[in-house]
Amino acid sequence: MEVYLDNSATTAPCSEAVEATQSTLRNCWGNPSSLYKRGLEAEKVLESSRKLVAKQLSCKSDEIYFTSGGTESNNLAIFGTVNALKRRGHRIVSTSIEHPSVEECLKYLEGLGFEVIRLTVDSEGRFSQKDLMAAVNSKTILVSLMLVNNEVGTIQPVEFARRAVNATGAPAYIHCDAVQAFGKTRLQVSDLDVDLISISSHKIHGPKGVGALYIRKGIRIEPRAFGGTQEKRIRPGTEPMPAIAGFGAAVKALPNPATEIHKISRLRDYLCYKLGLMDGITINSPKDSLPYITNISVNGINSEPMLNFLSDRGIYVSAGSACSKGKKSSVLKAMGLSDERISSALRISFSRMTTFEDIDVLLDGLSAVQSNIRPRR
Repeated sequence: MEVYLDNSATTAPCSEAVEATQSTLRNCWGNPSSLYKRGLEAEKVLESSRKLVAKQLSCKSDEIYFTSGGTESNNLAIFGTVNALKRRGHRIVSTSIEHPSVEECLKYLEGLGFEVIRLTVDSEGRFSQKDLMAAVNSKTILVSLMLVNNEVGTIQPVEFARRAVNATGAPAYIHCDAVQAFGKTRLQVSDLDVDLISISSHKIHGPKGVGALYIRKGIRIEPRAFGGTQEKRIRPGTEPMPAIAGFGAAVKALPNPATEIHKISRLRDYLCYKLGLMDGITINSPKDSLPYITNISVNGINSEPMLNFLSDRGIYVSAGSACSKGKKSSVLKAMGLSDERISSALRISFSRMTTFEDIDVLLDGLSAVQSNIRPRR
């Protein structure tokens, strides 16, 4: 029996997404920019998928721009904003626990002379609203904040960013990396009150290689690539229609987030209760984190041998972000955890396909880990 509990890295494609992808490959392979029948058929699928994504975010369909995934959406939002507003300021405000697809952009911009303020976080991985207010000034051109942390599940008060920007009169655009939140919690642009939102298909049981960037109407960013008129020149190039169709189908298949989160919360609460009965395990995620993600430390045992041991038993979890393979978690370090806890951390992440039986198998595996792997000295 395989137990897959690394859904923050990627999810198994749902049957609806697979069918839509295959159907588009077989039957709707025209170029959506072409004006004859096959092109018009493809364009119809393109715009239908765009409407489905927009509906999930409660925005207008012409505010959705398809990309190759969350990384490109984050890059496009950050560099597109900076290039559009660089004459109006030089400060960028973010946090110390952003995804590598944001953090690496910030490092690059620092090398170009931009001032990057990274808000520190507390032991639960949450930044202070007071610190955010202090960091944003009249020269701030971008505020980029992750909504749900991909390693510990902390939910950030992103909606507070608008107040900070308005209070200082900053020209800043507000960007939100919502890759781990999209489809898992009620996510509406009016609630967040941001200008740009990054989302990804393969985190919600859709195909890889496709994502989207929400750009609020009236917001102007500079493109990163140049070519045709696709995606209103923001992201030119022939659209990957099979992937986009699969993305739309995955969005359409999403259960009601408000209902689903109760189910996932029961799974998370059961896991945490059982872990609490075991010696030598510490839960690193805050109690009010998004229940899809639980980060733990198995005291005294390094993550890598645990991952290998569990993998041999068909149990799949991770030690942190898949985009930081082999590196110690900067998120846990920023939260003030000891090196010992960081080096023994595991991330367990659920999807709507996760069952109580999966958790029981994981718990048996963790018990076997403690019995069979010698603690480090």
